[in-house]
This record gives sequence, C-alpha cells and structure tokens, in this order.
Amino acid sequence: MPQPSLDVPPEPISADPPHAVPRPLLTQSWLDLAFLHWAADPADVAPLLPPGTRPDTLDGVTYVGLVAFRMHRVGWFRLPGIPYLGSFPETNVRLYSVDAQGRRGVVFRSLDASRLIPVAVGRAVFRLPYVWSRMRVHREGATVSYTSSRRWPGPRGLRSDLAIRIGGRVEAPTGLEHFLTARWGMHSAFFGRPVFLPNAHPRWPLHRAELLHCAEDLVTAAGLPAPPGAPVSVLYSPGVPVRFTRPPRAPAGIPTP
Repeated sequence: MPQPSLDVPPEPISADPPHAVPRPLLTQSWLDLAFLHWAADPADVAPLLPPGTRPDTLDGVTYVGLVAFRMHRVGWFRLPGIPYLGSFPETNVRLYSVDAQGRRGVVFRSLDASRLIPVAVGRAVFRLPYVWSRMRVHREGATVSYTSSRRWPGPRGLRSDLAIRIGGRVEAPTGLEHFLTARWGMHSAFFGRPVFLPNAHPRWPLHRAELLHCAEDLVTAAGLPAPPGAPVSVLYSPGVPVRFTRPPRAPAGIPTP
C-alpha cells in the first residue's frame, strides 16, 4: 500500500503553539514536570515510530525523553476536569517525530499512570500504550521526587525512581531546549492508520534542574538501548494548562494507508 512521501521539510520550531484550539476535545493540566533526555541514534528510533513518520533530528541527532509529572483534572470538551479520576501521576517514555506534512510531534512508547480507569480508556479507546503503575510525586522545597512501579499489564515491577533539584528560571531556552519541549502534537496509529493529535498551551515556564538520582528500566522496556550515561538535558516546569483538538483531515494529495 502506498506510503506518504517524507520529503516535506519539518515545520519551524516554535515556542508558542502554531494553531488555536477553539473547540477542545480534551483539556488537562500538566504539573511539576521533570524532563530528562538522552541523545539517540535515529536508526535505533526509526523502527519504533508509527507509519508515515520519521525521527525528528537536531544536527543529525534525535532524543529519547523520560518525562515524569502530575496529570491534573482531565476533562472532555468544555466540561470541568474530573478531580479524582482525572488527576494522577504519570511517567512517559517518548520519542521525537516528524510526518509527511512536516508536523513535528512526539511518539509515546509507554505511559505509566496510577489510575486504572484512565489507563483502560487510554488503551481501549485511543490505542495508547498506557500502563497501570503504583506511583508517587513528592515535593519538599526545591526537591521533587517521582517513583513508579509497574502493575498491569506486565512485566510487573518495572520501575522509575528519580529526583531533581529545581534551579533557576530559563529566560532564553537554547535551541535544544526548544526542540525538546515545544511540541504541538502527538503522532500515533489508530487501527493501522497514522494519526496526528494537535495540542496547544501557553509557552513553557522552564527551569534548569539538577538530577539527584535516576534508577529506571522503562527506557529499555520501551524497546530502546539503555541510556548512555547521564542525560544531556534536565529541565523542570511548574506546568501548563493544555487543550487537545481533533485530528485534522489529511489534505488532498497526501495518501494514507
């Protein structure tokens, strides 16, 4: 079956969303985020991406992200967010992608979350690799710790245990920091068809952060090589409110499987 051409240059990296979301499909907030990133070979990442996408690179390098945070009050459409079921810790392993239309996004290889019902809905309805895990996010002063132990589906016991110390505000993010955080959509596959789900939120408030410790096996469980030493980037954000909109229709002339 024909695949879309991948010759369109990637869209410019923008610190602000390139599109509005007047009618949100989903609303939520992401709070107390720790961004850990390691450089990766695009050849290792390419087989793990959905059809119609390729690794997004900066100076020939792509990245693997381990992002831990608190999901807060997930809501549908314009309804108020759900206080209990819609609020929970989450840790994801993500990759960086670009599609045939040049849209930059992320691809989730795993999403550990501590609420079983949202995990089941995410797996069944959105076909996302959600996993039910025992999790905790704890802040004491400038130190934030994130723990996760996988429960279902297995293998049970896969874990992530990390802590950071929050540093000064990033007033002028580097090109790499923009590349890793200014992502305005998610690439996925739905019943074999490529999907791009756009999002919008205010510009990230970012802080430098010191990694105090990190013991995890989620990256290798996601099909990637073990991280090669310390992360090349460690950032913290207090968070942003986020709005997701419906996937856009493929424009004329862009074939889909």
